[in-house]
Amino acid sequence: MIAPARTKVDALVVGGGIAGLQAALDLADQDYQVLVVEKGPSIGGRMIALSKVFPTLDCASCITTPKMSAASRHKNITLMTDSEVLRVEAGKNGEPSKVTVRKNPRFVDLSLCIGCSLCEYACPVERPDPFEWGMGATKAIAVPFTNAIPPKAVLDPNWCTACGACATVCPTDAIDFSQRAEEVEFEAGTVIMASGFDMNATTIKPQYRAAESSNVLNPLQLERLLAPHGPYGRMVRPSDGKVPDNIAFVLCAGSRDKSIGLPYCSRVCCMYSIKQAMLLSGAVPMAEITIYYMDIRAFGKGYEQLFQNAKAMGIHVVKGMVARIDPVENDNLQLRVESLEDGRLLENRHDLVVLAQGIIPRPDAGGLGIALGRDGFVKCPDPVAPTHTMAEGVFTAGCAAGPKDIVDTIVEASAAASEASQHLLRTQPPVRGSGHGS
Repeated sequence: MIAPARTKVDALVVGGGIAGLQAALDLADQDYQVLVVEKGPSIGGRMIALSKVFPTLDCASCITTPKMSAASRHKNITLMTDSEVLRVEAGKNGEPSKVTVRKNPRFVDLSLCIGCSLCEYACPVERPDPFEWGMGATKAIAVPFTNAIPPKAVLDPNWCTACGACATVCPTDAIDFSQRAEEVEFEAGTVIMASGFDMNATTIKPQYRAAESSNVLNPLQLERLLAPHGPYGRMVRPSDGKVPDNIAFVLCAGSRDKSIGLPYCSRVCCMYSIKQAMLLSGAVPMAEITIYYMDIRAFGKGYEQLFQNAKAMGIHVVKGMVARIDPVENDNLQLRVESLEDGRLLENRHDLVVLAQGIIPRPDAGGLGIALGRDGFVKCPDPVAPTHTMAEGVFTAGCAAGPKDIVDTIVEASAAASEASQHLLRTQPPVRGSGHGS
């Protein structure tokens, strides 16, 4: 189901990424009525845009797409895309939580759209593709990406010229320029915060000069370049389409740094950089690849072995801190590095640089009425019960509570669903139509 079906639900899940989908499926399989609210035009979150996952190097889309499909087809799950949770008023003494959701206009009637893409073909306006981090182009009205769910068009009003070409060719009259944002209020027996994460900007450290060179990438841009269905169809650098032959990874480029307000470790940067270096080694076998690092934090099962495998493949590792990056001739980049082994200052040239950016909380997390910690992530007061929040009946999972890898995110999502289910059994009568209590 794609539209809000009721104003009262057993559970409301904030976020349609891998954490939100896992929690929703676990609850729905117990016959609870679940509403998933996703800010973007499609569910799938960050994971659907990745190429592969560490340490197994399995296809990320192969893991995520079945869960997306299962959630969209589950009789107990309702999806609200293009929607934002504005407020959560947690219930007390067993009362349901009150949640206010803003449904943003898509300018396409999802009940009429058949995903034929005729509107996209007819649209004369091209824009940078947000799914590809602006490295590719799409139309002002288009299906968000190949395996999007719902697989239906969305119109970007910032680029639309109101020429009417899309409405003219639409066979079902699904284009609706009159759509406006609307607020909907729900009562939910329990709420799971799975709002995910953002990455800090590559420009957060001005000495890295990312604003001056399109060849300084964030890791999610590189994921799209590595993906077989990426923006260019092969691994090339954005500035000139050249196949890179000397690539650098700069670790701790956006975390473990009090000067930028991120003193904490983002936990996954070492491992996704190692994974990406290995994938690059396969995609561009003649390229020289160097990882500049302060410490390698290989904290999970098989992670240290992945690091050793990367070194065995010929990937260079340099224990050093990158002080600055300067654009030089031919769109190349010069790195000034302080060696942490002998104190020497190194100056090395590369034609592509990837910054291991830090994980930060979503900027709107603080406005929902849920208590946050000093780091801006959802506050979890009990380390023994990491899915609990400060609010009764509100639980959290995934990177909403802090940086973590995909494995821990999925495990935590199931734990949150279990806690939410126990809360519902203690406090709430079943929503009409669910199998509980019947």
